[in-house]
Amino acid sequence: MNQTPNGFQAQVRDWMHDCFGQALSDDRTERNRRYLEESLELVQSLGGSREQAHALVDYVFSRPAGQPAQEVGGAMVTLAALCEANGLDMQAAAEQELARILDPRIMAQIRERQTRKPQL
Repeated sequence: MNQTPNGFQAQVRDWMHDCFGQALSDDRTERNRRYLEESLELVQSLGGSREQAHALVDYVFSRPAGQPAQEVGGAMVTLAALCEANGLDMQAAAEQELARILDPRIMAQIRERQTRKPQL
């Protein structure tokens, strides 16, 4: 299996290094928090509730941890299904967001917001 990211993932890696530097880009705990945050924001934007999210946290953490590569695959398949059910183009949305955050003004705002994020 090729371990070198290409395409969109490589573009995001380069943006992360430019925006936050190597250390924060590679901080796995921080990446976990930010992924969870964005996932929750997506579900919230589609009408999901706090109560549903809390119930799912309890359900997930009551079971053994899965294998990361399989869980990434499951997350991607589920995201594609969620987008399909809501009439969203996953790839177009990803490319549009990357183009937006590449703007130096937006990148500066993101850096500033990062300083206010909860450090749990």
